[in-house]
Amino acid sequence: MLLFFIVGLIVHFIFFASIFDIYFTSPLVHGMTPQHTLLPPPAKRLVLFVADGLRADTFFELDEHGHPRASYLRNIIQSKGSWGVSHTRVPTESRPGHVALIAGFYEDVSAVAKGWKENPVEFDSVFNESTHTWSWGSPDILPMFAKGASGDHVFTHCYSAESEDFASEDATKLDAWVFDQVKSFFRSAERNQTLLHKLNGDKVVFFLHLLGLDTNGHAHRPSSREYKDNVKKVDEGVKEMVTLIEDFYGNDDKTAFIFTSDHGMTDWGSHGAGHPSETLTPLVAWGAGIHHPRANLLSDTVSTEWHLENLKRHDVNQADVAPLMSALIGISYPLNSVGILPVEYINSSNLFKAESMLTNALQILEQFKVKMSQKKETTLSFLFSPFDSLSESKQLDIVRRTRSYIHGGNYKEAGSSQLVSWGFGALGLCTIFFLMVQSSPWTYYVYCLLPVHIWYAATKKFWILHQVKMYLMNVSPLAILGFLIMVFMGVEILVLSFFYRWVLTVGLVFFAFWPVLMKLQDEAKITTLSWVLLCLLLAVFPLMPVVGREPNITLVTCAGLLALLISLASLLWFWKTRDRTLDRRDFKVHICQMISHAISIWVVCTTHSSLAAKQGLPLLNQIISWVILASSLVVPLLSTTFLFQRLLSIYLSLMSSYLLLSTGYEAFFPVALSCLMFVWIFIEQETLVKKGLSFKQKLNCIDFSCTADITQFRQMNLDDTRRAFFLVFFIVTAFFGTGNIASINSFDPASVYCFLTVFNPFVMGSLMMWKILIPFILVMCSFETVQISAQISSKSLFLIVLVISDIMSLHFFFLVKDYGSWLDIGTSISHYVIVMSMTIFLMLLNGLAQLLTTKKIDTRRKKKPHST
Repeated sequence: MLLFFIVGLIVHFIFFASIFDIYFTSPLVHGMTPQHTLLPPPAKRLVLFVADGLRADTFFELDEHGHPRASYLRNIIQSKGSWGVSHTRVPTESRPGHVALIAGFYEDVSAVAKGWKENPVEFDSVFNESTHTWSWGSPDILPMFAKGASGDHVFTHCYSAESEDFASEDATKLDAWVFDQVKSFFRSAERNQTLLHKLNGDKVVFFLHLLGLDTNGHAHRPSSREYKDNVKKVDEGVKEMVTLIEDFYGNDDKTAFIFTSDHGMTDWGSHGAGHPSETLTPLVAWGAGIHHPRANLLSDTVSTEWHLENLKRHDVNQADVAPLMSALIGISYPLNSVGILPVEYINSSNLFKAESMLTNALQILEQFKVKMSQKKETTLSFLFSPFDSLSESKQLDIVRRTRSYIHGGNYKEAGSSQLVSWGFGALGLCTIFFLMVQSSPWTYYVYCLLPVHIWYAATKKFWILHQVKMYLMNVSPLAILGFLIMVFMGVEILVLSFFYRWVLTVGLVFFAFWPVLMKLQDEAKITTLSWVLLCLLLAVFPLMPVVGREPNITLVTCAGLLALLISLASLLWFWKTRDRTLDRRDFKVHICQMISHAISIWVVCTTHSSLAAKQGLPLLNQIISWVILASSLVVPLLSTTFLFQRLLSIYLSLMSSYLLLSTGYEAFFPVALSCLMFVWIFIEQETLVKKGLSFKQKLNCIDFSCTADITQFRQMNLDDTRRAFFLVFFIVTAFFGTGNIASINSFDPASVYCFLTVFNPFVMGSLMMWKILIPFILVMCSFETVQISAQISSKSLFLIVLVISDIMSLHFFFLVKDYGSWLDIGTSISHYVIVMSMTIFLMLLNGLAQLLTTKKIDTRRKKKPHST
């Protein structure tokens, strides 16, 4: 019985110990060859400030008085360096955070066996690779990096463990101790020639560990006055240290500075888990080899909340800081680092950037080679399966090809496949030979060689297909099938609308109930109801007859008064909400536009009354009409570039011109279309919030001038394809909403009577073209707003639009007829020409929309500086 008990105890003990042997074995490997760039680095020395426990939001946001808590570092961000958010990983503790920053790898799971106190195996670090490192701070952090260092070149200066007292009234004394010790150190160096010689060497690192914030956060919470005041004390200390070090080295511009944190902290003063308050930390870099501030082309809610939306932000993973420091001072990358060099921070030659990135890749490849070698040695040969994509021959081929590109100055090509280039080159030569043998005309060469070039360019973006494949693997087959069916039906509706206008009505009815299918009515009842009503209202227009030859000025007047009423309501809403984005000057611009709009109504009424009385076109009316037309694209540029104010200004100016060119019910069309476009902007934001892709933001606070060239902020999804389809559908609706504008039969000379009555085909045709363009411009300006509020790259979204247009073009290409009546042949050709022209036209219209939304004419007089 006793024996059975002992055996059972041993078995269970083995089972217990097995989880540590199986799951908690260190993934770190050793035996790699160090990798470093042979080119001279931009910096001779580096200073690393780590504010332990500093949250990104507390650091970047303004205080209750609208002032930065870290004024010096804020000035660095705005004038000298680059900034971003460093994303940490769990566990968000001091030791793993510092290991990630300085050694470049994340938590070694085997550390659980030692209570997370220290790494159980030796590891390489930036400090170890440096010539000399001096560090000041906590005894819990500093010795860890000196313990595994080879030789005697990592020096630590720590305060006593008893100083880390959470009950202390003033934990900032820990940071003050560090700053005082650094000052004493540099003073002593002036009298110590041996130390002075070391300090003047290359590849020197200074590490200042600042624990005060972490201690104050635990004791008083991050929202406390003590924590926030500590941020200011750290900022003042950093400023003092930077001045001290730069003065010591005679401002030689060879010092790089990095300020960051190991982890954040929750509102209740803890850390260790994965909440954003714990994983988001600040990163500020400046000095030698660091990029100066660059204008931001990306708008996001977070940067706007921090009032840093005008400055480009570069987010990194925490382990990426280690290769950044290595590249700046030209040391070998830490052997176990998995960080990827954030090249956006580096301000150096393209050659240095390319070499640094290659070195970073080789350093990570070394770990793969050692790990594969170890696995091969401990696995039976028939069970070992090597990774084919990184076989030894392919490794050598990739590295050799990359180096040849770098030596040839083709830095962007480093890594592309030479085999693909030769393959397409051979295909092109074979095509040319084949065409020559058949004595083909020169146009055949263009038709056959163009796809070769396009597909070659496509292979360079082959990674996009891989991303699509990975995305589709996470989507159910039924969802993909449903999406394809919807795309097919959508394109067919667009094609059929060229033959039957009523098909647009069917499409708009489907659109009307789209928010209901998305279940948006619960969160946005008014927006959903407005969308349904306006879609149904717009659906009426394709059912109405083509604009006739008999003018109905009463309808034009009513449409003008309705537009004026909507504009007045919008202006009153801006005034009632006391919108800070709208000053008195902007109000004056809008009021002038409303007066111009009212004058347009008067001109239309009096002109047609005069013509009906056989009194001709009044000269005053003619002058006013041309002035309003000429100012329609200029006046919006005088208004503010904030979103709704600029859209209102564009709407007023274009509507005034449209009224002067209207003769009947079509005057209501841009009114209904504009209202629907405004609701579209709101409902797209609700869609993003519903799917968790964005926070609800104040749209009227978005500035077109800062966000029009937005770069990709988030990954695209299937819903973005729907947005692009909406644009194409609304463009086609604008095309056929009041008739077939491609037909000469829909041209009514009465439309231009406010401008001229003498027959002039060129001027009349130009005026009619402008009338046709106005609904298109309204749609495109709204689409510009949608892509900004949706936080997606305008280029990416617009490419989907072009794909949809090209699919339609291909459809009509096969419908072109060369037999039958002249009417059938002409119609088939005109449809194809219209769709192909629309593809080109949309590109030009997109540029015009960006001009109208982003540019501003500043008429304020600038005060001349007085000479002294």
